[in-house]
Amino acid sequence: MSVVTGNKVKVGFFSFTEITDPREHRSYNEWHQLDHMPEQFPLDGLAYGQRWVSTPACRAARVVSGERLDPIHYVTLYLMTEPVERTLREFRELGQELHDKHRFHLHRRARLSGPFELVATAVAPRVLISAAAVPYRPNRGVYMVVQTAGAARPDAGTWCAADGVAGVWQFADAERTITVAWLDEDPLAVAPRLAVPGDGVELAGPFATITPWEWDWFENPA
Repeated sequence: MSVVTGNKVKVGFFSFTEITDPREHRSYNEWHQLDHMPEQFPLDGLAYGQRWVSTPACRAARVVSGERLDPIHYVTLYLMTEPVERTLREFRELGQELHDKHRFHLHRRARLSGPFELVATAVAPRVLISAAAVPYRPNRGVYMVVQTAGAARPDAGTWCAADGVAGVWQFADAERTITVAWLDEDPLAVAPRLAVPGDGVELAGPFATITPWEWDWFENPA
């Protein structure tokens, strides 16, 4: 795999998060969206960030949900620029500082977390913007595939031809690759249109965009 050139983003920092107390979803969302995430953006190398939810309907639409990532409810992605090492250090130092100030949510567990190098980008021609601009365009959700390293990744060009897909970025570390497709239609409608490779997949499914103060997905389970 080769690093993408001509893109200021070099790394995506992912957190696949489980809420360990079902009563704490609202407080977790309030904390993360109104306190925790805004504090990250003043960092020099933090280009952007967003978090998505695996609603009960999204969870039911997962094609693959392996043991490690099966419990997750949310995925956060921060996009980082050069200087990457300093950005990662300051990002972690800020996390510790907020924890020490009791500004950290305790009823959460990161099932998979860390930096992944940006290795490929693609955009649907219909949306006109560049591939580098895809994450900054408003979206209704994403479709994510987490795979073991070396497995055949989804074909980004084919996915970008599917209705509802605005663009695709792919990330990798030594152990895994992560494919993210940004969607401008209902994630549940787009999900069946995307072919997921069968090899090495740990998680594959849709996630919905989170609207501030609308955090009631888990309050009235069916």
